[in-house]
Amino acid sequence: MSVKTKQSYATFMKCRECSAEYPLTRLAICNECFAPVDIIYDYDSISLKPFDFHNRPQNIWRYKELLPLNNNKNIIDLNVGYTPLIKCKNLGEILGLKNLYIKNDSVNPTFSFKDRPANVAVSKAIEFGDKVIGCASTGNLAGAVAAQAAKARLNCYVLTPLNTEIGKLSQVAAYGANIIGVNGTYDDANRLAVLASEEFGWNIVNVTSRPYYVEGSKTMAFEILEQLNWQTPDQIIIPVASGALFCAINRGLNQFEQIGLINNNKVKLNGAQASGCSPISTAFKNNQKNITPVEKPDTLAKSIAIGDPGDGDYVLALSKLTNGRVDDVSDSQITEVIKLIAKYEGIFTEPAGAVTVAMAQNMVKNGQLDSDETVVCCVTGNGLKTTELIDINKNLFKISPSLDSLIDTVGGINNA
Repeated sequence: MSVKTKQSYATFMKCRECSAEYPLTRLAICNECFAPVDIIYDYDSISLKPFDFHNRPQNIWRYKELLPLNNNKNIIDLNVGYTPLIKCKNLGEILGLKNLYIKNDSVNPTFSFKDRPANVAVSKAIEFGDKVIGCASTGNLAGAVAAQAAKARLNCYVLTPLNTEIGKLSQVAAYGANIIGVNGTYDDANRLAVLASEEFGWNIVNVTSRPYYVEGSKTMAFEILEQLNWQTPDQIIIPVASGALFCAINRGLNQFEQIGLINNNKVKLNGAQASGCSPISTAFKNNQKNITPVEKPDTLAKSIAIGDPGDGDYVLALSKLTNGRVDDVSDSQITEVIKLIAKYEGIFTEPAGAVTVAMAQNMVKNGQLDSDETVVCCVTGNGLKTTELIDINKNLFKISPSLDSLIDTVGGINNA
């Protein structure tokens, strides 16, 4: 049976809490109870088999039936997604895992997983006819939205904390976006973004178009399943900031099961945070049902330093529902693991990506991962955005421009 050629099977939006239903408009939250709303698809009409994907483009739009865009002419073509799933034999031996994989989203067009939600949201903004877009961001989303706005020739504003890494701000500036540096936390920037959306009518993609925005992130789960030959891993470890990626991966797994592309989904979902901003991890450890916000995040993992995570309560519930867990790792361990991943697998990640491997390391030590389990760590951002964290001095040897100096230096290195 051939697959239908319809672009999308999105039909309506539904409140996650009270089940109120809405048409597919520019709606951020439920009008009745102010909870998140999710895109609902006509799953019964979707007929997909593994072979249907063989000749499709290697980007997120290979899963077009489960993305909420009506016309593919509105897609911003930056070739987002279909990033490598790498079996990490060397790193696995160090950690004690025989089947360790890294989903390497650091090689997306703007070098983070945020290209996924941004690609869907900006494409949908074009479909809505919006002329000005923006976002609240700790850096990576700012780069993703700015790049896609540049490609679409849309005006773009990003609101970001002033302490955002210079590499990320430089990237945004290169794309020509307007950077509104907020002297405060991400949560301060996010509140201003909401007000900007109301005041100026901007489409703030992770606010105004959030139901569409979060749909892009679930494509990471789709790719993991396809790249594992339609088999589910035992455990996935996901960096957690707002919690949107965690919820999206759960959504992606469930959708592929619902349309019959996988069977018996029993994947354990684990969330990783940095100890300097770990409201969800703290609630998990204390067996709380709700999150207590962190007012002043203090971690070098700035891209996941969200003190008041919008989907935090859902991460708590889903981690327990899937028999997973949420934990946090120290800045010192994050720094060491960045170097460990680079040294043994040639993958250079930023702190938000390293938290997942650091958590895997701890889970092995604590007996929470078996050596034979298939474990996927989501590496979500590129280390070239945070080069200030790496001290090059122990690897840098300064010499005079002579062979004798080179010989002496190499000899000293080999004898060290």
